[in-house]
Amino acid sequence: MSEFDFTNHSHRRFNPLTEDYILCSPHRAKRPWQGAQEVIKKNELPSYDSTCYLCPGNIRATGDTNPKYETTYIFPNDYPAVKLDQPDYTEEEEDKNSAKSRLFKTQGVKGKCFVICFSPKHNLTLPIMSHDEIKSVVSTWKKLYMDLQRESIEINAPYKYLQIFENKGFAMGCSNPHPHGQAWCLDVVPTEVSHELKNMKKYAANGATKSHMLGDYVELEIQEKTRIVLQNDSFIVVVPYWALWPFETLLISKEHLRSLKDFTSKHIEDLATIMKQLTIKYDNLFNTSFPYSMGLHQAPLNGSKEDEEHSWFHIHFYPPLLRSATVKKFCVGFEMLGESQRDLTSEQAAARLQDLSGTVHYTNRTEDDE
Repeated sequence: MSEFDFTNHSHRRFNPLTEDYILCSPHRAKRPWQGAQEVIKKNELPSYDSTCYLCPGNIRATGDTNPKYETTYIFPNDYPAVKLDQPDYTEEEEDKNSAKSRLFKTQGVKGKCFVICFSPKHNLTLPIMSHDEIKSVVSTWKKLYMDLQRESIEINAPYKYLQIFENKGFAMGCSNPHPHGQAWCLDVVPTEVSHELKNMKKYAANGATKSHMLGDYVELEIQEKTRIVLQNDSFIVVVPYWALWPFETLLISKEHLRSLKDFTSKHIEDLATIMKQLTIKYDNLFNTSFPYSMGLHQAPLNGSKEDEEHSWFHIHFYPPLLRSATVKKFCVGFEMLGESQRDLTSEQAAARLQDLSGTVHYTNRTEDDE
């Protein structure tokens, strides 16, 4: 029998952040595709849309009017997922040994939600925004994090975690094409972040050198090189060894930055640069405005010293496109009922992204760029 081949033989990869396994089936990528083919929607939007609730000067659905903003603009979400002004949840008195007390567990959740308009221009996305415009977005993220952390201390606001994220494209459920993201501030640490934090603590406690999981991971990826998509002085982008989505990437700070609060002007510059380069590569992959869900993971706003020390700033990018601009990966069947599965190795995906330009967007290419 021939030797094991990672590019042709099925295997499982362990995700230490979540303690889940990913089934990798690279040989399945060779099968013919006769599934759904969706129509490519070209980005032919105007720079201003009078019907858009997020454009400057327009009236939003609730009746409030946007200012005529000229840079990144943030406001409380008109339809928040969580609210501050609600009564506390009081659990019914139950026998602690009863099935109901063990199976029907509920927690009240309070918080605030924000919308962050990246730009006043309706037809932009991160890859075609200027470096300075993206810097403004990162600076806004940092200011919001620090303002909410200050509120949690000074006025005892019940904030524990700020989840900043962007859903880009209709494929990811984004209902408005105006460039924007969201920030949900909760009085609990969300499940995914809680799992990561727990496992990073466990890694440090069990490691022979008491090192940090993501610190070790960055060093290992730099040594191996094969999965690195981009890097600069402050950050590295890799297709993680345990990636689920076809062209999933993980953007990680090279040094131990716990949260946006630790960012210097240099870090803001470098994050803006590498995010623009990465999103240009995504768009160039299938010559389309590449959809994704992206989210920042960092230290809780008001956690313990242990929580803060074991947090390490990173950003997840989860894009769904698999074979082309019209073929998406769906997590169905075995993925829903068994475990996560992918048909492309992380190394194969990284090689595809490495070969793409991160500075010239596909819509701006000339014959000399090809």
